[in-house]
Amino acid sequence: MLILTRRLAYCMSSTMRLFLLVCSVALAVSMLFSSSAMGQKMRGPKSATESPIDPKQPMGRSALRQIVQEQCVVNWQEHHNPAPCERVVLADPNNAGSGYAVLAASGGGAHYLLVPTRTMTGIESGELLDPDAPNYFAETWHMRKLISSFVGHDVPRTVVGLAIGIAVSRAQDQFHVNIECLQQDAFRALRASSDNFTDAWSPIAVAGSTYQARRVMGDGLDASNVFELLAGLSPDARHHMGNYTLIVAGMQYKSGPGFALLAGTGPSGEILLDSSCAVAGGGG
Repeated sequence: MLILTRRLAYCMSSTMRLFLLVCSVALAVSMLFSSSAMGQKMRGPKSATESPIDPKQPMGRSALRQIVQEQCVVNWQEHHNPAPCERVVLADPNNAGSGYAVLAASGGGAHYLLVPTRTMTGIESGELLDPDAPNYFAETWHMRKLISSFVGHDVPRTVVGLAIGIAVSRAQDQFHVNIECLQQDAFRALRASSDNFTDAWSPIAVAGSTYQARRVMGDGLDASNVFELLAGLSPDARHHMGNYTLIVAGMQYKSGPGFALLAGTGPSGEILLDSSCAVAGGGG
């Protein structure tokens, strides 16, 4: 009787262990499917306009061109979605190289870049002086509302700056225009010198550096070829534009709205800009 009891207890113990093992496996499988379903729920269904491009970020000096041409433009043409750019504008929807894209700079903050969708090395590109070339500075100025959207309130035109860096200091071999707010020192220097700006180039000290400066009147830049104005600075500027940096800042002159143009062969113009937009209360 004792032996029978022990055998019965052993069988019950073995059965219980097998039952617990089966339950454990079933629970693990259930949790796996539940986790997968929850992950899909959190991500949501794949959007019809979601970019089909591999999200792996291009690297190196051609990264900016690759992002614009191989991701933003392709996604815009196929899905009417500019991602990962903010905007894609094509003069001819069937011509990928007929316009420009605007995207947030990789460093973050209120800093955006306008990039032609065609391959262009930099400010030294002779096609910028073509009368029929797109007015990239005018188009960049139109995009300044992105700064206000990032900061969370309207940003006055007088604190916005556009800049193209000097060729030797650039990290990307694709032409682009930076759009940010002005550094506070640069903002104050330009305001203090506003009465001295004329329609001719003359030297001005800004943030510890000397630039050649002139004014352009108007609320926008659509009627102004900024690159032709730079080329008119000197024969050297016309034939070696890659040696120059170019900054355009919104101004309010006594005679009306306009812009200050700064050019020089010294420090690259981006140093006069500030992605925190502290001058307009961006707060970093």
